[in-house]
Amino acid sequence: MEKDKDKKEKKEKKQFKAESKKLLDLMIHSIYTNKEIFLRELLSNASDAIDKLAYRALTDDSLDVKKEDFAIHIDIDKERRKLIISDNGCGMTKEELENNLGTIAKSGSLDFKKMLEKKDGQDVDIIGQFGVGFYSAFMVSDKIKVESKSVDSDKAYIWKSEGADGYEIKPGKRKDTGTTITLSIKEDTDEENYSEFLDTYRIESIVKKYSDYIRYPIKMMVEHSKLKEGSENEYEKEVVEETVNSMIPLWKKEKKDITEEEYQNFYSSKFFDYDKPLKTIHTKVEGQCSYNALLYIPGHLPYDFYTKEYEKGLQLYSSGVLIMDKCADLLPDYFSFVKGLVDTEDISLNISREILQQNHSLKLIAKSIEKKIKKELETMLKEKRETYESFFKTFGMQIKFGVYADYGTHKDDLKDLLMFYSSTEKKLVTLDEYVSRMKEGQENIYYACGESVDKVDNMPQVEGIKEKGYEILYLTEYVDEFALQTLTTYNAKKFVNVSNDTVDLDSEEEKKELEEANKNAKEMFEEMKKVLESNNISDIKFTHRLKKHPVCLTTEGELSTSMEKVLNALPNDNKVNAKMIMEINENHPISKKIKDLYVNNREELEKYTKILYAQARLIEGLPIDNPTEISNLICDVISEN
Repeated sequence: MEKDKDKKEKKEKKQFKAESKKLLDLMIHSIYTNKEIFLRELLSNASDAIDKLAYRALTDDSLDVKKEDFAIHIDIDKERRKLIISDNGCGMTKEELENNLGTIAKSGSLDFKKMLEKKDGQDVDIIGQFGVGFYSAFMVSDKIKVESKSVDSDKAYIWKSEGADGYEIKPGKRKDTGTTITLSIKEDTDEENYSEFLDTYRIESIVKKYSDYIRYPIKMMVEHSKLKEGSENEYEKEVVEETVNSMIPLWKKEKKDITEEEYQNFYSSKFFDYDKPLKTIHTKVEGQCSYNALLYIPGHLPYDFYTKEYEKGLQLYSSGVLIMDKCADLLPDYFSFVKGLVDTEDISLNISREILQQNHSLKLIAKSIEKKIKKELETMLKEKRETYESFFKTFGMQIKFGVYADYGTHKDDLKDLLMFYSSTEKKLVTLDEYVSRMKEGQENIYYACGESVDKVDNMPQVEGIKEKGYEILYLTEYVDEFALQTLTTYNAKKFVNVSNDTVDLDSEEEKKELEEANKNAKEMFEEMKKVLESNNISDIKFTHRLKKHPVCLTTEGELSTSMEKVLNALPNDNKVNAKMIMEINENHPISKKIKDLYVNNREELEKYTKILYAQARLIEGLPIDNPTEISNLICDVISEN
């Protein structure tokens, strides 16, 4: 008798189609890399089923349903290793079980949506449109049982499968409309701990992570400790049914209905940062692409921001269901510090919700978000200057990187967000503010580079520019000059490094005097150049750009000494050398000294040449090839005098 029963069941067992069988095996073992995704898929399907019933109830008076009764339940049976998800949605007929679960990638939700669109052009918010999510449950279970009763049938049916081997459908006993899915969780192995999916706290955390904003309550039994009645320090365990999802996403509420405290609490709980964000951006866009976004600009750098471990990106939701935790394509690198989320119905997904197709809608959303962030920063700069300065001190380097990166593609979008320390204002200023204060006839925007404001302020090259009354931008971060070189100009004003040899603020009379002095010292400078011939010095000359300082280095061309330092610090063998000129203050006593030495003591002139060059390199923050030699030379000169 038992054998006959087995034969009958075996005969009734149906096989997946060959292509479906291969796809199921591939899906279980390859497509989903994160096993916890299965619960998100099943809960999304349950939400879809309730959506369908709720929609039909709007036009079908024979359906006696109440919105407040809709719910999804999760039950855990640790002893029998069962995880059960049930809903009171529309349910499935025998034929629908056959079509939706018997054929991989056949989506009832998608069919339902298409039917509605053909019927009256309406678009319904349905999550599960991709058909394979249900089968992700086989990653954690070796047997799945689906019992369902359709709103269109008085009979219930059971669909059972143990994987790619096939499935069977038989009559069930369920009385109420809806679906119950029972997963038989796999036994643990050396590599996998499947028992975690029988842990209440673990299941609750997965719901919070992926399905917190499904619009129907997700209920499960949760254990709490409570004080024993009549006791002051004894506790007992209490198991109660709780709704574990929030249901209403904060970002879908009207801004006027949300307090600053709610925004901050959401930020703290979602992004694990308990400092107040510098700026909250809540926006809703409808049109060619529609989405809700809730973005935050942090008040400080993430601890790992400049490490390879840091991942940029926004959380991406589809109808309240988390699709990606870090969607990098939604943020340009120069806004990578922004945290937040985007919820849209316009994205396209391929075979799994883990993998997002790079479609047109996503690019439109990313471009829109980029413009919104930029606009908010511009508004902050205009209306809340101190807040913006605080932002720029923290994240300004990223904006500068954005100007320089991608061959300057984004420079025009970002140039008005830049700030640099001003020699005259003694604070951060914008390029627009600098240009608005330029002296009449001034054609260049002057800047100087150094390790700190104080060091730049004491540079010999800065001295003469300041005396002439010109404002100088102090660049103290290694990316600064690269950003300005990428910009080239601002409002038709060229950026010029004060250490460049082209800087010339002398009057015509002063130019003639200097030209004569250099002409007379030509042979002396040739002699001094021979001493420094291995040091990449292209020229030596007198200058009027210095006031108190005896010597400085200037450069020819676009490669400055500060850029040389940055490029040579990179981990490669491609070293560069700026083309340097040693300029000696013609009005300093040192000029008379070297002239005397050239006539009377060439050997001593050689010492002075090396010392002056070493001094100039030290001022620029450049290394000295042989510091011991220079130290000994200085001692010799001191002892001789």
